[in-house]
Amino acid sequence: MSTAPRTVPEVLTFGRSGVDIYPLQTGIGLEDVETFGKFLGGTTANVAVAASRLGRRAAIITGVGDDPFGRYVRRELRRLGVDDAHVVTDPHHLTPVTFCEIFPPDDFPLWFYRRPTAPDLQVRTVDVDLDTVRQVDLLWLSVTGLSEEPSRQTHHDVLAARDRRSHVVLDLDYRPMFWPDAATATSEVQKVLGQVTVAVGNREECEVAVGETDPERAADALLEAGVEVAVVKQGPRGVLGKTRSGERVVAPPIPVTPFNGLGAGDSFGGSLAHGLLAGWDLATVLQRANAAGAIVAARLECSTAMPTPDEIDHLLEKGTLP
Repeated sequence: MSTAPRTVPEVLTFGRSGVDIYPLQTGIGLEDVETFGKFLGGTTANVAVAASRLGRRAAIITGVGDDPFGRYVRRELRRLGVDDAHVVTDPHHLTPVTFCEIFPPDDFPLWFYRRPTAPDLQVRTVDVDLDTVRQVDLLWLSVTGLSEEPSRQTHHDVLAARDRRSHVVLDLDYRPMFWPDAATATSEVQKVLGQVTVAVGNREECEVAVGETDPERAADALLEAGVEVAVVKQGPRGVLGKTRSGERVVAPPIPVTPFNGLGAGDSFGGSLAHGLLAGWDLATVLQRANAAGAIVAARLECSTAMPTPDEIDHLLEKGTLP
């Protein structure tokens, strides 16, 4: 007797989506750029694409406008292997657009066009399939979703429905332009840390979340707040991972020549999700996530730059970019 294929995604992200408008000329300000490329963007959209590229069934909860860019986002999600069944079309707000400037190796200013608000921050609990939230293997959230109502309450309701089933990952992706001040962000993040199993962020984001920039103390503070795995990105010092069971891993950085570092963290996130679901040891999870991030850092775009498993293998085995 045959059974119908499973339709519940393995990875479900909740948060930002939109359109990235990236310059095709580097080393100059936007006022001087003449040509641009258009790409699917938004951190949680990128994480979903990254997980899909690695072979996971991925979906996203987000909002888009009832406009051409909203139609583009939905089409690109599907083209890149991400289920758009949980995408809400908002008739009142425009799909957000993000511009960047590219000054390699480490300066990539961002300009977010999300005023007065964005559709992804207008997603309400009634818009969300809570049964899928409960059933999915890994749920990925970003702290940006806590920055504004009604998204903030929706995130709380989603976390309550999930009831801390593994895996629940919180990306500490702090963007100051989305918050009235850092103290508000700290307060909101600390309300949910006890409801997630994994937290991941860089040193500055950890400072907002738990008041610590030292990687060891930041990881310990995240564990004390209730998470089971704390991942702290240390830039040129690699990535620190700690678990409540006492495991400690430092994954060294993988040197590449950066072209546009903006999507590297999202590629890292998609690979982190994939590794957690694969049940790999923490060292392997972080090593492969580092490689995934390095590959995207060396490319222009974000979503369409996400690597395949073979590309990650190539970098780790040969030490050269695929």
